[in-house]
Amino acid sequence: MHPRPTGAELAILQVLWEHGPATVREVHERLREDKGTGYTTVLKTLQIMADKGLVRRDETRRAHVYQAKIRRERTQSQIVREVMDRVFAGSASRLVLHALSTKRASAEEIAEIRRTLDEMEGQAE
Repeated sequence: MHPRPTGAELAILQVLWEHGPATVREVHERLREDKGTGYTTVLKTLQIMADKGLVRRDETRRAHVYQAKIRRERTQSQIVREVMDRVFAGSASRLVLHALSTKRASAEEIAEIRRTLDEMEGQAE
């Protein structure tokens, strides 16, 4: 299992997951729009992430290209499990209820939640 990414690492992974492989400059430009992150910070963070095994670095071109080495879904599951265990005493229902009470879900999200619950209920029978 890979180490849990830090907040800064997650921001970079979000860029790579959404836009695919990218150079440091491309990642920096996307992050700068939202967070004002400096170029050297992005470079150093990507180097650390490569050492940790979170990203893969392609050094065949002049500008190195970085690609997420870990899957978004696996990372999300790992973080949710940790939060559920540490904050909600392992209770999935308390986690979900708190999440839904904290931020209003759209009609589409509620429909997706209902479908997932119906599928899970059908599997339990």
